[in-house]
Amino acid sequence: MKGTLTLVLGGVRSGKSHFAEQLASKLGGDDVLFVATAENRDGEMAHRIRKHQESRPTSWHTLEQPRNVGEAILRKNDATRVVLVDCLTILVSNLLCQEPQIELTPLVVDATRDQLFAELDSIIAVAKQRNTHVIVVSGEVGLGVVPEYALGRAFRDLLGWANQKMAANATATYWMVSGHAVPLREVACSVDQVADQLCRLCETRGTPP
Repeated sequence: MKGTLTLVLGGVRSGKSHFAEQLASKLGGDDVLFVATAENRDGEMAHRIRKHQESRPTSWHTLEQPRNVGEAILRKNDATRVVLVDCLTILVSNLLCQEPQIELTPLVVDATRDQLFAELDSIIAVAKQRNTHVIVVSGEVGLGVVPEYALGRAFRDLLGWANQKMAANATATYWMVSGHAVPLREVACSVDQVADQLCRLCETRGTPP
């Protein structure tokens, strides 16, 4: 890979956006492209967008792109040192709600997943094709109860799939807990490693695996 791809995950108010912005500043200084996926649709969102804008350096460039994120970045001729995408959570919501009247059947959810994965591939391609640090912020919504409504369940599933795919392709993945970044790749175990540990444990105890 020419560049790097960093995924910053966390729950609500876990500090993920703040950490990602600090990381982007350390890596790129003023040479940062901030890609905003949120759309200004109501007063609350306008307030949130304004607060985010105020927290970022005025020297950063901003690209407002609710969909087709990777393609839009690659179309820009001026490759920046760092690209910060905030956030994947809103991108999933944008794709899921682009036709709000449609019934969320399993086939519709599967089609949306295909569209989402194409979006992710295009973002991943930015790091592969350019000498750029790509930082992607995303939420974790799968730790609570099963949503009561089909829209909530589809959103939870799609975001979970998106996070898995992005983490599988990332150079580094950080899990934010109360403002602290936990390096997931360093502490994660593969299936082979877990199986090996269990077999060694069985041998120690003198029991069959």
